[in-house]
Amino acid sequence: MRASFEKIPTEANTSWTLLNRRLPQAIPFEWHHHPEYELTLTLNSRGHRYISNDVARYDDGDLVLVGPNVPHSWSSAETIDPAQPHIALVIWFSEAWADSLVKLFPEMASTRALLAAAQHALSFSDATSRALRPVIEAMVEQDASQRLISLLSVLNTLSRDVAAQRITVQDTPHIIEDARIRRVLDYLHGHYAQPLSIPGLAQMACVSVSAFHRMFRKHTRCTALDYIVRLRIGHACALLMQSKLAVSTIAEQVGYASQALFNRQFKAHKGMTPSDFRGQHGHHFQ
Repeated sequence: MRASFEKIPTEANTSWTLLNRRLPQAIPFEWHHHPEYELTLTLNSRGHRYISNDVARYDDGDLVLVGPNVPHSWSSAETIDPAQPHIALVIWFSEAWADSLVKLFPEMASTRALLAAAQHALSFSDATSRALRPVIEAMVEQDASQRLISLLSVLNTLSRDVAAQRITVQDTPHIIEDARIRRVLDYLHGHYAQPLSIPGLAQMACVSVSAFHRMFRKHTRCTALDYIVRLRIGHACALLMQSKLAVSTIAEQVGYASQALFNRQFKAHKGMTPSDFRGQHGHHFQ
């Protein structure tokens, strides 16, 4: 599982980033967030996508705009054409870039409402996905200036999709600039299944326990214990849907010594037991 904060690369001659991701085996579960908006078009793949507390099936042509610092991941189940890879065409751009765009070009005013709605996340209609698929695919081979023109066209089309569905998510963390908390979060995402203590995390951040509690809540809008539970439950969801492991084994793998505690915390976060969640979301794995 990746660290919660993902650094998005930007080339020297560009103001935003396009990633042409082609994976022959699978799209892995990688729970992360970043301060950029992310527009993802997923092709030749089906599975589940996680956006904060929302879990939904996706299929070929899934087109979603995720807001800044909203935790998310895709996790594939199968390809449409087994001879071809899973494809994710991913566009990242910053809030500052988007704000400048709207301020500089009055013609892009309709984009303002789009970006406001996407502070959480938006899933676009099949019609919009079909219309934009060739445009986004063509961007892979375009030079930087052509790509920019294409992106403006894409944003304009997205802003006119009246059938787009808003995905309501839990509160998202602020952009985390504090290196102390970044260090703690990096550690948590690599060791969430291991025994963890608040004093140990506070020591890692080089602050007292009381200061650590205040600092962590300021940057993540939740307690450290809540954050750890979210990590464990999030990965448990992937294991429940994509494996036949016993619930007790999954509980142990994500860091619970007590299955009763796992069941209780899972139900508190997902509104159902782990077994019910598997029955609802993992039919084709059984």
